[in-house]
Amino acid sequence: MTTAGWMVMGFAVLGMSSLLGWCVYKVVNTPGSSEHLHSPSDIDPEDD
Repeated sequence: MTTAGWMVMGFAVLGMSSLLGWCVYKVVNTPGSSEHLHSPSDIDPEDD
């Protein structure tokens, strides 16, 4: 593989890894996010 190919692959991997890290950070550190989480036991099918 050429040097340009390695650079493109490196930028792509770095970009996707950064995006994943940012998304995980936002999910973990968003204040009040625990109130928005629901499990199947919290869902009432008769809610109208």
